[in-house]
Formats: sequence, structure tokens, C-alpha cells
Amino acid sequence: MHWGSRVSLTIMAFVAPFASIADTRIKDITSVQGVRVNQLVGYGLVIGLNGTGDSLRNAPFTQQSMQSMLDRMGVNIRGAQARTRNIAAVMVMAELPAFSTAGSRIDITVASMGDATSLVGGSLVMTPLAGANDTIYAIAQGQVTVSAVAASGRSESVTRGVPTSARIPNGAVVEREVNSGFGNSDQLFLDLRNPDFKTAIAIADAINLYSTQRFRHAVANAKDMRTVSLRRPAGIPAARFLAEIGDLKVAADVPARVVIDERTGTIVIGRDVQIASVAVAYGDVTVRVTETPRVSQPNPFSNGETKVVSETSIGIDERGGSVHALRGASLQSIVAGLNRLGLKPTAIIAVLQAIKSAGALNAELVVQ
Repeated sequence: MHWGSRVSLTIMAFVAPFASIADTRIKDITSVQGVRVNQLVGYGLVIGLNGTGDSLRNAPFTQQSMQSMLDRMGVNIRGAQARTRNIAAVMVMAELPAFSTAGSRIDITVASMGDATSLVGGSLVMTPLAGANDTIYAIAQGQVTVSAVAASGRSESVTRGVPTSARIPNGAVVEREVNSGFGNSDQLFLDLRNPDFKTAIAIADAINLYSTQRFRHAVANAKDMRTVSLRRPAGIPAARFLAEIGDLKVAADVPARVVIDERTGTIVIGRDVQIASVAVAYGDVTVRVTETPRVSQPNPFSNGETKVVSETSIGIDERGGSVHALRGASLQSIVAGLNRLGLKPTAIIAVLQAIKSAGALNAELVVQ
């Protein structure tokens, strides 16, 4: 058996904005406070499965749910030993978009709760979907759609994806509207998706410049790094007002940040990241462990036993690394300096973490 510390990863990316910060529409970097989706959840049954549903003996909640459903339909099976595997207990989840009206349809996600092996070919029985306040907002029902593939034989099975999770496009009908109070208040608030003081000030200044020309007075005020308050002009509907200011463009400030994903070896370096003058040396170490089986044979006419023993040999190969100086005043110089080292993504991640520990990386280091 050979084991080495060097791991080859094929994914590495250096992502950066353009040389100059591009202007962005306000509606692309903010959201209106109070205009949001609402999560809905429900418990239901998927029927019509071809022997791939829950085993009622191992999933008693499925049997109880089936009995309760049949009781409401006037069928009494209590005390009977049901052995069907064509039914599965599922959780039904959905997101109710803002301003959804009664009668509109939304997509739903269905996930198995028991030991069902597949939901292919099943149909969801009418299931109420409730919000966090236990109020029913939608009713779900319909044929489930499974994108996974599963096939099995006597000695082998193949599965691609998750066959116990499915979707129903437009599978729920909204029965109750969520009253957001939008448009009734003269005060509106914009929430920045990436909070930053400079960006909040730039948004307020751009809106005030527009409103001074359009309405003859300023309407925006940056409360903090996340929120910009707006005072709706008299006689202008909130929807029209937000539509007009949403197309205004500002220069969104991007923080200096390095994002590392150690699982895939992906490295994302922001435009304003800088590295102070440092010297970096990286050595390559490989550890090899070899297991060789040997047969231990006892002497003739002895009482010993023949056994298989293992001989282990361990070797360490260390290659010296040269010392390189890094100084990054721009993104291009940082990338060029790291590329000169000739390191793999895992090694670059280790170098960046060491530079941060040395205090030479003038940016936030985010490890995922």
C-alpha cells in the first residue's frame, strides 16, 4: 500500500472583477424590507408506488397515516395487517413568493420519511401546507417527478441521484394571501445583500440626486451599513417609486477577501487583496508505507501453525523547496507570484493560510 501526502486537485480558479469597478443597478444589490418569501411545510402520503414504498412494519407512522386517511373516507381497516408497499410518508416543502394571490400555483418538493426506496410513479395525496404560524396557505397534490434513476437485480443495484426526493411543478394551489402591508406606508427600507458603509452611502447619494431632479427633494438616508431608508414621495405609488430608483446605477464596493474551498481546491481572490513583502519556501514531502505479506512456515514435526505475517516498510521522500519573495500590490501580481512557485491548489491554500497567520495578507480569509 502506498500513501502520499501530495493530492492532485483539478479545480482552481482565480476570479476577480474588472480593472475598474463596474456600476450596478440598485435593485441587483438590494432587497426591499418586508418583501420576502415564506416557507411552507406539510406531511402527506405518496401512493401508487410499484412496491418501492415504506414497509409498514418498519414505518408505523405510514400505517397510522394510511388508516387515518381511510377512516375519513369511511373505510375501516383498524386491526387488519396491511402489507402494502405502494405507499410512502413524505414531507412536502414549498416557498410562497411575495404577493402571491389566492388561486396561483407554486412548485413543491417532496422527500421520503420512511424506508421507501423510490418515489418514481407515485402521486401525492392532497396535503395542506402551513407556515410557521400554523396557518394553512396552500394545498398540494399531483404526480411527483423524480429526476434520479434507480435499477436493481439479484446481485447488483445502480442508483444515480436521489430517487426518494421529487418535485411537483405547480403542484400546490395558494389558498390564502400573506398580508405584507406593502404600499400602505410612506417609509420604505432597502437592505443591502452585501452590507458595506460605502455602498450604502453611494446608494443614498444616487437616489437623492435622482429624487432632487424628479421630486424636488431628497428621499434617501443611509441608516447603517445594511439599511437605506426611503421616504415615498406624495402621490407616487410604492411600486412605481421602487421601479424608478431600482434602475439607478452605483459603484458597489467589494471588500478585500480571499475565499478558499478546501474540498474542491477552489481559490477566489478579490480585486483589492494585497500581500505585504514576504518570503515563502514550500517543501514537498511524500510518505510511502508498503505492506508485504509473508508466510511463516513452522519446522517439520513441530506443533507450530502456518501464519501470514506482514512486513512493513516506511520511506519518507523530502524535496527541498526554493525561497520566493511575494509582494502583491494588485491581483495580477499576486496571481503571478503564486504561479511562479509552481504549486498545486492544495499547496497554494496552505501558503495563503500561512501568509495570513504571518499578518502579511491584508484581506479577510474565508475557509469553506
